[in-house]
Amino acid sequence: MSTTENASGAESSAITAGLHPSSGESVAPAPRRGVGWALLASELSVLFRRRRTIALLAALAAIPILIAVAIRLSSSTRAGRGPAFLDQITQNGLFVGVAALVVAIPLFLPLTIGVVAGDTIAGEASHGTLRYLLMAPAGRARLLLVKFAGAAAFCVAAALTVVVAGTLIGALLFPVGPVPLLSGDTVSVGEALLRFLAIAAFVAISMLGMSAIGLFFSTLTSVPVGAMATTIAFAVASQILDALPQVAWLHPWLFSHQWLGFADLLRQPISWQTFGDNAVLQAGYVVVFGALALARFLTKDVLS
Repeated sequence: MSTTENASGAESSAITAGLHPSSGESVAPAPRRGVGWALLASELSVLFRRRRTIALLAALAAIPILIAVAIRLSSSTRAGRGPAFLDQITQNGLFVGVAALVVAIPLFLPLTIGVVAGDTIAGEASHGTLRYLLMAPAGRARLLLVKFAGAAAFCVAAALTVVVAGTLIGALLFPVGPVPLLSGDTVSVGEALLRFLAIAAFVAISMLGMSAIGLFFSTLTSVPVGAMATTIAFAVASQILDALPQVAWLHPWLFSHQWLGFADLLRQPISWQTFGDNAVLQAGYVVVFGALALARFLTKDVLS
């Protein structure tokens, strides 16, 4: 992260904490009522103005673009080769976004989300701005909730970036028309776009458990890289375990188990069972690791 970016984040934190960023003198703190929303607005503003965040989203947008350009320049696409939906792109460009999600979910999405989630608390601690944030009348629990909300917002932005970029580049390079579903039915372009948004929501929810894990590791250290690396390592380990039949009993409990389970959203009628199961699974991880993060953060010494 650049020095300018750090200064911007520190200034926003100081303002939120009720300090004047240049003099360090106390100013009238914001009223306790509504301070959580002000803190959230500040967090989202700082997060999505960071060059790193913009670079991460740009890298995710590049995935469907590279896929579409490669297929456009290729002489043929063999059915059954490559990621799911890849062989249908030449017939309908709307499948670029879905195919890109299949490519991004195992590695690229966890990588970007691990970076953001691992930096939530550890990044503030490493820059010396955490103590100023804790001087705001919001309290530690509310600050932790705001940090998780910021990470969750990035999950939504990341999933939408892949789907929207894929849809746009697909419409630009390939024909677009009624979309065939996995059940054999065909839906209009408008309905297909709504289903793709539902898939983006499914993927965003799928990453919430990992965000909570990253938040917990971020409370354990003041070195953001360590929290990021550990979070990403957990995602890799979860996927490896999910691929081992010897531990099949463990698969339904792994936070990555349903990551690619959005196929039911491309059937007629839509089956929401997998969507609900995935939401419950991620909610469990959010509750458990959120509680661990809160227990750690409430006793964390950040003023010494």
